[in-house]
Amino acid sequence: MITGKNIYKRYDTVQVLKGVDIEIKKGEVASIVGPSGSGKSTLLHILGTLDRADKGAVTMNNTNIHLLSGNKLAAFRNKHIGFVFQFHHLLPEFTALENVCIPGWLAGRKKDEVKEEATRLLTMLGLSHRMENKPNQLSGGEQQRVAVARALINKPDIVFADEPTGNLDSSNAQELHRIFFDLRDRFNQTFLIVTHNEELAQLSDRIFHMKDGKIALPEGK
Repeated sequence: MITGKNIYKRYDTVQVLKGVDIEIKKGEVASIVGPSGSGKSTLLHILGTLDRADKGAVTMNNTNIHLLSGNKLAAFRNKHIGFVFQFHHLLPEFTALENVCIPGWLAGRKKDEVKEEATRLLTMLGLSHRMENKPNQLSGGEQQRVAVARALINKPDIVFADEPTGNLDSSNAQELHRIFFDLRDRFNQTFLIVTHNEELAQLSDRIFHMKDGKIALPEGK
């Protein structure tokens, strides 16, 4: 599915990643845990093509994604990868429905087809009554569900989630956990999640522990 081999990354004088190897399988929910500064988010961003490794290779479905650049990289990311972040990153001037549609429209898909798919996703996530609301009219949990729908609109191979429950209360965090595993069970969706939430991590199929820029052997179920 996606493999990172011998990944190194330095920022100024700090060596953040020190030869990381990782492999995520199709239909797997995997979590990366570890103390702040261990390199978790940096690794996620490199695997998700938001940053580049100084050394090493990342392949997804036999494509070396770090040989891509510019428009080709952006198109690959939009088609194959979804993202969910701690702070949602919804565009405030657009409705929930429009926020979900935007990646589909950017991919050049038919406007009505994308709108129909976005409506289906928002309904599945319990937001059929919130589609015309703008982000400032939604609760934190509702905004995060919109972000999940947006991540899924182009039917990505994998969804990367960076501290997705970090800005949610315990009730909304538990609901988001349920959504991730429901999506995996229903659609064989793959997730790689960076989290400090021990409950979410323990539910995962595998847990990768990071410390000082390296990754230990994962725990599996």
